[in-house]
This record gives sequence, C-alpha cells and structure tokens, in this order.
Amino acid sequence: MSAEACERGTSGQGSVGQGSAAQASTGHDPVAHDPTLRTQLESLAASNGSPEWLRRAQAPGDDSVRDAAVLMLFGKGGQPRTDAGRAESSRLADFGVDDVDIVLLQRASTLRNHPGQVAFPGGRRDPEDDSLVAAALREAREEAGIVPSTVDVLGQMDPLYIPVSKFQVTPVIGYWAQPGAVRVMDTAESYSVYRVSAADLVAPANRGTFSRPDLKITTPAFDVGVLKVWGFTAGILDFALEHLGWAGEWDRDLHIDIDF
Repeated sequence: MSAEACERGTSGQGSVGQGSAAQASTGHDPVAHDPTLRTQLESLAASNGSPEWLRRAQAPGDDSVRDAAVLMLFGKGGQPRTDAGRAESSRLADFGVDDVDIVLLQRASTLRNHPGQVAFPGGRRDPEDDSLVAAALREAREEAGIVPSTVDVLGQMDPLYIPVSKFQVTPVIGYWAQPGAVRVMDTAESYSVYRVSAADLVAPANRGTFSRPDLKITTPAFDVGVLKVWGFTAGILDFALEHLGWAGEWDRDLHIDIDF
C-alpha cells in the first residue's frame, strides 16, 4: 500500500495529473486471452513469497492489527513511456511479455496513511467484505474504476505486516484478459492512476534504491517517468519481477530521489 506522477495518460493506460487531483477516461483494449502470461502469474500467486526484508516485522497479537488487501493486476496492451523501457522491450519479447502492464496509483497527499505514495489499488477490509479478495476488488473499483467481474483472480501471496500503519496486507494476484480504462474515481483517495509497462519497471536505468533515515529503511525503487515507487509496493514488485524471470541486472547502489 504504498510516489510521483503528472502526465496526460495515453489510451487505456493512465490518468491526467492536474494540481492535486487527477482524472481521465480511456477506452477498452481488445486484448486476447494469453495463456502463457496467465500461467506465469499463477506461479507467482502460488509462490506464497515476498522479500525477506518485508517479512521481518511481526504483527502483534492484539486488536490493533487491521486486515487489508491490494490487487496486483496484470494485463497486456501497455507500452513503455521511457526510452529505457523501450530499449528493454526487445528482451521481454523473448518471454512474450513486452506489452504487459500492471496497475499502480499515487495515493492522495491528504490521506492519513502513506500519503502521496505509489501503491497497488487496495485498502483495508471492511465488515461487508466476504474475503480479502473481495476487499481488494472493491477497493480497485473505488480507487481506479476497475470492474471486479473483469478480473481473473489467480490467488494471493503471504500477508505482510506494515508497522507504521498497523495493517496486515495480503497481495492478491489478478489477470486482466480484457484490460479496460483506469482512472481516478475519488480525488480524496487517489491523485493519479496508471497502467505501467513491465518494460519500464525492469529497465535497469529506471531502477535503484531509496532510503528513509527516519524510518531506518532502504528499499528498491523504480522511476518510470510518471511515477516513482518505493517501500512496500517496490519490494513486492521487485520480488514479483524476479520470480517471473522478467528482471535483469540493475545497480543497487544507484539512488533514486523521491520528494514528499
């Protein structure tokens, strides 16, 4: 659940950043079902994995811990926005994933928890949610306009505890065979929403690390032009890209600056 964006989105891939709010409507992408990608994502869902550094925090056994879920939604049809991503597309074409994208959003700066950070769509589980999957799908609809019935849920990864907000967060893996529009639904919740190309995420020039001395953490980071990702979301993305076999070598000593 967890940094910057302001670009006019392209069809089916993004939103418009304007001041403190963002909104755009995009068309439906006629992308055929891809069994190869779906099989890869099923493997990710079955991994029950996450980076070791995110597993270190243990949730206390009391009522202060709140359940939450995020939707890691992968589809096809996305194109890289950065030169580095475009250069990486030919390598990803060997895996058949050069046009794969994932939905990411930048949270509103006025939110109480993780303001302004980049995150997967998601949030806390409400009493009316039958399951964590239901919570992730509801939040994805409320935050990014994703229609739950269009998402093929493939499973979920191990929950992870985030001490700063006291959420126990479960990543839910989704496959979007027919990707649709993503857009900001409520400016009180989200500043911008994008379908981010996997090529932009794995491009070595777009990757590095980010440190928060006040939180005593250093995390992977991504700068994909319209967003800068760090923290929980970057950690999960880093793990997923490695597990899927899409990631290449990148410089872990490269620092990515992120403003708050």
